[in-house]
Amino acid sequence: QVHLVESGGGLVQAGGSLRLSCAASGLPFSTYGMGWFRQAPGKEREFVAAINWSGGRTTYADSVKGRFTISRGAAKNTVYLQMNSLKPEDSAVYYCAASYSGAWGAPDYWGQGTQVTVSS
Repeated sequence: QVHLVESGGGLVQAGGSLRLSCAASGLPFSTYGMGWFRQAPGKEREFVAAINWSGGRTTYADSVKGRFTISRGAAKNTVYLQMNSLKPEDSAVYYCAASYSGAWGAPDYWGQGTQVTVSS
């Protein structure tokens, strides 16, 4: 059974940092691209960042470039999102996703999400 389990969310003041983790199991995720999305109340889910299967290529939404960093663990089945200089508008539920094709329009698997709240 496939599982993507996020952790590391919480409450932080504006300007602070959080590190999200996603542990994947049930498939050879070393062959999958991994990504992060987020959804704020009343808004659509949006792409945040992605990393390819090898970890050699990363992509970011313009809104988080220079502040967020996505990376993969050595075993490739864990992905991290280091979030620095957080802003209140970063508050959302953050979801981990996996895509075999590397396309992010419709990922193959989703996690359950972890709440990030940034206070002003």
